[in-house]
Amino acid sequence: MAIISYKTGSVYCYDCVIALKKFIGSLDGVESIEMDGEDKIDISYDASEISEDKLTWIVGESVDKLGFKIERCR
Repeated sequence: MAIISYKTGSVYCYDCVIALKKFIGSLDGVESIEMDGEDKIDISYDASEISEDKLTWIVGESVDKLGFKIERCR
């Protein structure tokens, strides 16, 4: 299992958090998603089922559609 983290730079509303958790959490290979409600998303995933690049693209597109921006934590 691998973990990837993103900075959101903005506080999400409760409905946005639920929508992201449902969508991203339902992806094949995603084990769990944790959002601290302030500025960070941590996603645990199986790298043999989904690549980091694909996951980053999907997360970025999803977050962008909700009107927020993300930045990959290194």
